[in-house]
Amino acid sequence: MTESIQPVPRRRQNSNPKEYKVVALRECPVPEQMRICDTPDTAAAYWRLHIATNPYFNPECECFAVLLLNTRRRVKGHQLLTIGTLDTILVHPREVFRAAVIAAASAVMLMHNHPSGDPTPSEADIKVTRDLIRAGQLMKIDVLDHVIMGNPNRTSLREMGFFYS
Repeated sequence: MTESIQPVPRRRQNSNPKEYKVVALRECPVPEQMRICDTPDTAAAYWRLHIATNPYFNPECECFAVLLLNTRRRVKGHQLLTIGTLDTILVHPREVFRAAVIAAASAVMLMHNHPSGDPTPSEADIKVTRDLIRAGQLMKIDVLDHVIMGNPNRTSLREMGFFYS
């Protein structure tokens, strides 16, 4: 019995390939008035100006973003990390801290929206925040806050006392 090996025909390339551009965080301009991000209000203003206007942002779904900060709490950049469904989003510490490690950020500000407009945190929001705080402590990256954006209000989990055990 003999086997013959036939060359596999090349598959046609996708006619609509997606283009990706890697941009160094230092090349991403951040307006001077938005540079310092150390309170939930400045984070909410940053969200409205930079994240809610992102072409991939979908106000009908939960969207999770990470603001990357230096030691002086100045924004180095941000990452719109994941887009979920109407009421659920998948968040994992590995993805949350990947951009922070690459950017050499000393702190992060976690943010996501509630499409319902009600920024009240769910039990899942509280649990994932505590998990991310612990992961950040292991990596020596401060999690300053987790801000939930509603319409028009916002909620800070730090202000609600969830950052203290």
